Amino acid sequence: MSGAFPISTSKFETLGIKNIQNTLISKSLSGKKLSRQIQNQRFGFTASIITAKRSDVYGELMAFIMKQRSGKEDFTITPPELKNARGNISGTVLVNGIQAVGDTTITVDAMTGTLKAGDFIKFAHDKVYMVVADVTADGSNEATITIEPPLVTALSNDSSVTYDSVPFKVHLTNDIQEFGAVGADKDGNLLYKFELDVEETL
Repeated sequence: MSGAFPISTSKFETLGIKNIQNTLISKSLSGKKLSRQIQNQRFGFTASIITAKRSDVYGELMAFIMKQRSGKEDFTITPPELKNARGNISGTVLVNGIQAVGDTTITVDAMTGTLKAGDFIKFAHDKVYMVVADVTADGSNEATITIEPPLVTALSNDSSVTYDSVPFKVHLTNDIQEFGAVGADKDGNLLYKFELDVEETL
């Protein structure tokens, strides 16, 4: 593990998110489809870093990318557009009861407000999950959150739920990392741009 991505994600110029889910599909001669999924869903991102002078941020960024040794090492990144929940959720949200591997509905307590479909949450392990249905806490500050993919690790009672500043544990997916000069500023300093592709590490 090589730590957190060193550059403020506010410097991202563009960001694309991917949902990666391997599905095995076969079809019979009659046209009937048979499908089976492998429990390996993960998220991926393509991010373009805003242009800057080498003296500003690129020395630090280049060094960090070199330390990753291509995709060998893992690091954490918190994408800016996905950083915080879109709902008005608040409170120190905790899992209410024991949840088993494969569960897609998670009961929580100590929650106030709402989570929106498309929000990201994280429990007490590395995998990140997406909320797939709006949910609002009841008068007892309890709620049942529907997530995808299904839980990959069991949850204990009162384990934590992270809904803001959700970090993704990722690795680089390309063996070649290129920093390109795209022009110069008014003082003649070269401006650099860098694009990275990462995938969630399970």
